[in-house]
Amino acid sequence: MKILITTIFEYPHEGGLSTHVSTLKSGLEAKGHQVDVLSFSDMNPLFRKVYSQAPGYLLNRVSKGKGQLLNDSQKKKLLSTYLASRKGNYDVINSQDVFAALASIDSGLPTVATVHGYYSFEAISRGALIEHSKEDFRVQEIEKKSYQNATKVVAVDKRIREYIKEKANVDAITIKNFIDVSSFQPEKADTTSVKEEFNIPDNLNILFVPRRLTEKNGVVYPTLALPKVLKKHPNTLLVYAGTGEQLGKIKEEISKNGLENNVKLLGSVPHEKMKSLYALSDIVLVPSVHSYGVEEATSISALEAMGSSSPVVAGAVGGLKEIFDHETDGLLVPDKDVDALSDSIIRILDNPEFGKLLARNARIKVEQEYSHLAAASKFEQIYEEAIKTFK
Repeated sequence: MKILITTIFEYPHEGGLSTHVSTLKSGLEAKGHQVDVLSFSDMNPLFRKVYSQAPGYLLNRVSKGKGQLLNDSQKKKLLSTYLASRKGNYDVINSQDVFAALASIDSGLPTVATVHGYYSFEAISRGALIEHSKEDFRVQEIEKKSYQNATKVVAVDKRIREYIKEKANVDAITIKNFIDVSSFQPEKADTTSVKEEFNIPDNLNILFVPRRLTEKNGVVYPTLALPKVLKKHPNTLLVYAGTGEQLGKIKEEISKNGLENNVKLLGSVPHEKMKSLYALSDIVLVPSVHSYGVEEATSISALEAMGSSSPVVAGAVGGLKEIFDHETDGLLVPDKDVDALSDSIIRILDNPEFGKLLARNARIKVEQEYSHLAAASKFEQIYEEAIKTFK
């Protein structure tokens, strides 16, 4: 098949959606399919700036929330223009967000819409929309329309599937997120050069937060938990890799608690170097929280940590509860519970053998249940069904 993956976001970019696309593309190509990606990054830079970024930015300064809807709507129009000239080259489109879904549906090709989250709620959570505003309700209507008009709908966890059913009365198919396990080989990772590049000293306990710095990811909580950890394990360094609107809040807590020498903020890190950061970490933290109705899906960061044989402490929310068997292949903590987070970190640092056991079990699970090749086979079947249904 000739498959086109579409999104109004930049690709590649920081975050799980981009990783999902790259890994799915790899799996489908391994099965002999032609796969292309059409994203915001493929569009004329001048059009991107003048047509779909600047107007929304200016409008948002006048009326918060309106700019986000304008930006996304303009990106959809640009995507539609590009699709019009390419649609004859493909058998099926797999969209990755609701605006790309509508543009793909309008192209006249069978469209499989993959739903990674709760579009409106997530925009509210990161401060891009105002809850219960006219723009919020409009985005929810766009979500509903995209689900109802797509040929097939895929959800990345069962909560999102239930959300789609409630929102649009559409029965989505659940395919949990996945990774290319073979690309995570911690014993071969170049940890020495990464330590040198990011000035990470030897002989420290490394706590790694591989997350976009957004509210639903609970990224401030590792910083809040760190003082208690340092009392028991003073040779501990907390490392963040990511960017986002919570950066200021994290910096504020670092300053308030005098943690400047115990926290590193690396910003955006290329995916290949992320693998080395996973490999050198003593514990990976995925402390997701409930935020404006948003719950973590099947976290790709958590799966990558599992594939890297690193023990994980995660928030007991959303898809994370589906991934981990508490105290067997990871530790789950109540969301926003600082003491529970610090106690779980200390528990692993106190007993490294327990951490190794969690990591070994996690690696076995991710190999057996979260392979990108198995996921590609499931998508392949859905694409074939979409093409038959569409005809």
